[in-house]
Amino acid sequence: MGVLVGKKAPSFSAPAVVNGGEVVKDFSLDQYLGKNYVILFFYPKDFTFVCPSELHAFQAKLDEFEKRGTKVVACSTDTEETHWGWLQMDKAAGGIKGVKYPIIADTNKTISDAYDVLLGEYDYTADGELIATNTMIAYRGLFLIDKEGVVRHQIVNDLPLGRNVDEAIRMVDALAFNEEYGEVCPANWQAGDEGMKASHEGVADYLAKH
Repeated sequence: MGVLVGKKAPSFSAPAVVNGGEVVKDFSLDQYLGKNYVILFFYPKDFTFVCPSELHAFQAKLDEFEKRGTKVVACSTDTEETHWGWLQMDKAAGGIKGVKYPIIADTNKTISDAYDVLLGEYDYTADGELIATNTMIAYRGLFLIDKEGVVRHQIVNDLPLGRNVDEAIRMVDALAFNEEYGEVCPANWQAGDEGMKASHEGVADYLAKH
């Protein structure tokens, strides 16, 4: 897996389903530059088991992200039509009805490849076309992108391992704290905790208090 932290998030334009049912053809994260943090998370496949639990979990905490100026965006390698169909299915039946944040259709797999979360065996032709020798889906990758479009945090889980949404919120809080106060966040830091100055003296002072 490649490390994108500290680098510009790969740019793209792709179809997406927004607001639970509206299909847009040219969705891009560029619309958030200079305005919002972005949590971009990849999941393997529509109509599966762990995936709806994650999508509903992010929706349940969407207000927490929004009040932090953070946009949540999901992405998988399914089509926009498949996303739309899944969004019409009730939660009790395994669907994701009620999810309102954008879900990107990475049908040609290039977004997942750019973020280095694509599972499967594949190559590129001389013309730059991606070709596969088996089924390709995305690992459970999550990326926190700052307002300048730079990746500041990433985590990639294997397919069976669901993510912790509260940890994603903690990372947003940590980034905002660092940007506002210039201090760094020690282990297990939570919003409201002290930070520490990024110096030997600052670390020593923090450790002496704890």
